[in-house]
Amino acid sequence: QVQLVESGGGLVQAGGSLRLSCAASRRINSINYMGWYRQAPGKQRELVAAITSGGSTNYADFVKGRFTISRDNAKNTVYLQMNSLKPEDTAVYYCNIREGDYSGRYYHSEYWGQGTQVTVSS
Repeated sequence: QVQLVESGGGLVQAGGSLRLSCAASRRINSINYMGWYRQAPGKQRELVAAITSGGSTNYADFVKGRFTISRDNAKNTVYLQMNSLKPEDTAVYYCNIREGDYSGRYYHSEYWGQGTQVTVSS
């Protein structure tokens, strides 16, 4: 079992920045897949960014060039740096880890953080 605690959400004006953090209750160096998802009211939960244990990253088209995912194994934490925020980025952001392969498509266990609200005003 893994517990994930998220922080860093808040209210920011369009064009501003926030950094989300997700702290895990165990070592993450051996976890092959960690990601950030978001869900806005009336919308499906969608992938924002993902990172593998080797540092490879994957981003949704709508955040490429604006968001950066990273991980600090020493702190057992994954981050999402969000720059040039837009009102449409407003959502609850969830940290996700999957114990399986590097793609995140085949896994035997999945854990979610509690979610952190990001609100971007115009």
